[in-house]
Amino acid sequence: MTTISKLCSLLLETTKDYERNLQTLLELIRQCPDDSLAVAGEVCLTGYDYENFEAMLDFAERALPVLIEASANKTVILTLLQRDGEGAKNFAYVLHDGAVLRRQAKAKLFKFGDEHRYFEAGREEDIVIFEVGGVKLGILICFELRFKNLWIRLEGADVIAVPSWWGKLREQHYLTLTNALAVMNECYVVCSDNLNAECNAQSGIITPFGIEERNGERALLVQDFDRSEIKKMRRYMDIGIGE
Repeated sequence: MTTISKLCSLLLETTKDYERNLQTLLELIRQCPDDSLAVAGEVCLTGYDYENFEAMLDFAERALPVLIEASANKTVILTLLQRDGEGAKNFAYVLHDGAVLRRQAKAKLFKFGDEHRYFEAGREEDIVIFEVGGVKLGILICFELRFKNLWIRLEGADVIAVPSWWGKLREQHYLTLTNALAVMNECYVVCSDNLNAECNAQSGIITPFGIEERNGERALLVQDFDRSEIKKMRRYMDIGIGE
């Protein structure tokens, strides 16, 4: 089983051309090293294209098999807007070694963006730590980052992925919250936003010591995953988070 030795934060612009977005994402995944964890921005393949709602949902079925194949020797986290029963949800997918390892529905919908009018919410109980090759991972999808009780659910994670479509007007909130999440949970945070004008575009990686590196204009940011940094921080500043 592929483990995780590198962390990758992606940053791409979502256009109205879904197929173009998919090919851009696939190329970035190809550039990620083997044994890496790559996190893409929330709904990066379609955006919230409500005017073409059915086409958005259809495209998830087209894209998913291709993305699964692209995850060979890697772990990829992204979200897709997808039908679920008679409704639809925003699902975070964890693709690992050419297979779907996990699917987690967004539990906190952003009402200012009308998400609640189009999608059903997932369950907070599904926001849990899971393992990939011995690495403990957790996911918070965009707006979920604002809820303190959800941070507690992920205490003990080695890495928390935050795929986002976060408004430009609240950029400082995103920077503050993603940095604080890494410091409070003493773990790595890999956050990925989108390059669209309405988004804050502050993709980046923050270490357990709170050292942040943002993508800037880079579509791909790569850092080493160093488990010893987690152990050092939790021993140095013991706040009761187990290793």
